[in-house]
Amino acid sequence: MKKIRLGVNIDHVATVRNARGETYPSPLRAAILSQKSGADSVTVHLREDRRHIRDYDLKQIKSKLKIPMNLEIAATKEMFNISLKHKPSYICIVPEKRKELTTEGGLNLKYNKHFLKKIINGLKNNGSRISLFIEPNIKDIKLAKYYFDVDCIEIHTGKFCNLVNLNKNYKKELLNLKRCSKFASNIGLEVHAGHGLTFKSAKILSSIKTISEFNIGHFLVGESIFIGLKKTIKNFKKILKK
Repeated sequence: MKKIRLGVNIDHVATVRNARGETYPSPLRAAILSQKSGADSVTVHLREDRRHIRDYDLKQIKSKLKIPMNLEIAATKEMFNISLKHKPSYICIVPEKRKELTTEGGLNLKYNKHFLKKIINGLKNNGSRISLFIEPNIKDIKLAKYYFDVDCIEIHTGKFCNLVNLNKNYKKELLNLKRCSKFASNIGLEVHAGHGLTFKSAKILSSIKTISEFNIGHFLVGESIFIGLKKTIKNFKKILKK
């Protein structure tokens, strides 16, 4: 039986807190409860504009969490220095635009690639496992492995998930995800998947044997409003074991 790891993204717990400028709900509490409920890691995205996770959240969660913390960052000098300071177990480098509601696609690996490589090397030398959030295509996978020399990739599943949510034909996109995942695994990259995942889309993608980890946030936090965080995590864990 294949077991896929579950990374729980708690950014939107902070979104709810920040909507009223309160101290609750607590991202730290969500992180600890995620750990107790079976999460394999906890993901937080420290954005340039601090729209959800704040610097003090990062400090608190890193000091209290016993499972790995996965820090999502943009490739900037500020985020590089913050990452060096906190030394998270995992770092996923993602694209970031101030006006976007959420991450809109994978990294453009050809843009400023020498700077990106310098950041990656510095973070790797500091002891963090590095992942790149990329579109599902062979060119970017090759760059991730042979130029940037990262440990993992996280494949952007947004297009596939949107098709599933709209009850449209997703077979072509699913085949592409399988092809890219298999190729990446065969050349020595660990493959993760994330963006827009729900119970339904996660169940479909869990059939891909070369995916090692799912990172799920928005749907998971939203579902928690109705059935609770613990039950939502356990439901995802059941799906990923099948």
